[in-house]
Amino acid sequence: MSDDRREQLAARLDAISEELADLAIDELRSALGSRTGRPEQEKRITQARRAVEKAAYLLRRADGGGSSVDD
Repeated sequence: MSDDRREQLAARLDAISEELADLAIDELRSALGSRTGRPEQEKRITQARRAVEKAAYLLRRADGGGSSVDD
C-alpha cells in the first residue's frame, strides 16, 4: 500500500474517531440528565474509538509518520 493511500485511510479513521467521541459524549450527557451513571454503551463506544485511533497510528507508523496516540 502506498504512503499516500495509508495516510488517506488514517485521516478517514481520524474522522471516524471524532464521530465516535461525539457519540460517547452524547451518551454521557443522556446519562447525566437521568443520573444513571456511566452507561455501558458509552464504554463500548470509547473502546471502539481507541481501537480506531490505534489503527490510524499504526498506519502512520508504517510509513514513518508520527502521532500522539501511544501503543
